[in-house]
Amino acid sequence: MANRTGITDLPLHGGHAPRWLFARMVRLSRALIRVIVLEFGPEEVLRRLSDPFWFQAFGCVLGFDWHSSGLTTTVCGALKEALRPMSAEMGLFVCGGKARASRRTPEEIRFWLENAALPSSFSSLVEASRLAAKVDNTALQDGYQLYHHVFFFTASGKWAVIQQGMNTTSRYARRYHWLGERVESFVLEPHAGIAAVKKEKEVLNLVARESQSAQKAITNLAQQHPDEIWRELERVTRLVLPSRHSLTEADLHPRGLRKVLLRTYEEAPRNFEDLLKVEGLGPKSLRALALLSELVYQAPVARQDPARFAFAHGGKDGHPFPVDRRLYDQTIAYLEDLLCKARLGITEKNQAFRRLHQLF
Repeated sequence: MANRTGITDLPLHGGHAPRWLFARMVRLSRALIRVIVLEFGPEEVLRRLSDPFWFQAFGCVLGFDWHSSGLTTTVCGALKEALRPMSAEMGLFVCGGKARASRRTPEEIRFWLENAALPSSFSSLVEASRLAAKVDNTALQDGYQLYHHVFFFTASGKWAVIQQGMNTTSRYARRYHWLGERVESFVLEPHAGIAAVKKEKEVLNLVARESQSAQKAITNLAQQHPDEIWRELERVTRLVLPSRHSLTEADLHPRGLRKVLLRTYEEAPRNFEDLLKVEGLGPKSLRALALLSELVYQAPVARQDPARFAFAHGGKDGHPFPVDRRLYDQTIAYLEDLLCKARLGITEKNQAFRRLHQLF
C-alpha cells in the first residue's frame, strides 16, 4: 500500500522568521539530524520527517510557531540549508522548497545524483517527486492548492516528501507527508495517519479504495477518442444534476479539456497512475472525467475528506512563551559538543544522547 503518512491543517500566517531565530534553527536542526543519523542512520530521518506529529514537535523544538503554516516552509528551509554542506557525507539530501523553488526539485535531484555519484537507476526519484505532487494536487481535490514541495532522499535511494497546499477561502494550509519505503501504489489508499483542524465538506478523493471502479472507468474514458467523450459530456449537461456535486458548466467543460483528451487518447495510459503522469492533466480535467464516470457509468467516487483530527524553546510570536535565546544557544552547544565527542569515539555517547531531556 502506498503510504502518505499524514496531513496537517495550519492557519496561514504572514511574515518571516527573524534572522536571529532562523540562524539558530539551522544550527540546531543540523545537530539534531546528525544525532539521529549517527544513532539510527539517514533512513530513520525520513521516517521521522514523514510523521506529521513528529515534524510538528520538531518545529516547536526549533522555536517556530506551533500552529502556523510557516512552520512547514521555515523548518524545511532550515533543514535544507543545514544539510547542504554535508549531504554527501551524511547520505541525506534535501531538494525543492516553496513556490519557484518547488519547481526546481527535479533539477536539484539530478544535481545530487550526479555530484554524489549515485546509481543512474535513482533517476526514478524524479518521477516519485512529480507523482506525489500530482496525487495531492489533482487526484485528491480537497480545496488546497500546492505551493510547497520538499523531497528528501538518502544515498540508498529511500525517499520522503513534505508538501503543503493553501486554501485561500478558509485561509488554512494543509500539509501532506509521504514515506517512500512502503509505497507500492501511489493511487490506492495512500494515507496511514492524517491530522487536520477540520474535515472539508466537498472533496473528490480518487485515491480512496471506494474510487477503484472510478479509476478504471476514467482510464477507459481517457483511452477513447475525444469526440466520443465530448458527446457524453454534452449529454450530461442536459441531465438534472444532483445538488450535492455543486456542478457548473465549467466543471464539465474546463478550458483545454479537448487538448488534454487528445493527448490521453494518443498516449493510451494503461492504468490510473499512468493517466496522472499525462502532461497537462490538471484537477479540472480529471474532475470532468470523474463526474462523467460517476454520472453516466455509475462508477462511484469517494467524497469523504481523508483527514482526521509539542514545545521546548518557545515560539516566534511568543506562544506558548517567547523564545529563550540563552537556552536555545545552550542546546545547540550541547548537541554540537556531543557530536564532536562522538566523532572522537567517546563510548558514553549513547548515554549522553539519552540525557537530552534534562535540558528541558
